[in-house]
Amino acid sequence: MGIGEKIKRLRIKNGLTQEELAMRSELSKGFISQVERDLTSPSISTLVDILECLGTNLKDFFNEKTQEKIVFNTEDFYVATDKELHSEKKWVVPTYQKNLLEPILVSFEVNGQTEEEDPHGGEEFGFVLSGTVYVHIGDKKYKAKKGESFYFRPVMSHYLSNAGKQKASVLWVSTRYR
Repeated sequence: MGIGEKIKRLRIKNGLTQEELAMRSELSKGFISQVERDLTSPSISTLVDILECLGTNLKDFFNEKTQEKIVFNTEDFYVATDKELHSEKKWVVPTYQKNLLEPILVSFEVNGQTEEEDPHGGEEFGFVLSGTVYVHIGDKKYKAKKGESFYFRPVMSHYLSNAGKQKASVLWVSTRYR
């Protein structure tokens, strides 16, 4: 996005007309119009004046934030199949590495399980979508069936396994402290 378009957006966001911005920044309406259409470029000092009238500064004006993706579809998922453990993980938010929250859809064949995870800071939450699973935490295991959820702090080694005689699936959400 060009400087002119950004200035125009800020002007409109602030509820100002070109004429009002021109008056406040002691410039002509024609000059503001040309700047907004990228027909001319203001000097640095003039840009500072315009931005001050729009309630911002050079640093914030040029510090562009990239639009964060909000909705993800199956094409965005990262899928890992573990044939040895008879399970499949789908990371449903592909940018999970930069987030604290890691949502995963886990599917288990009969006798399937996830890899055992080491203890870590954070929290674990799961919702059983189908079938029945065991939640293994240290030496203990807890049974959760379709429609039930689980929650724990991962202070011991942990993993999930299929506890039934049919496929099972879980929405598993893990957080990690950094």
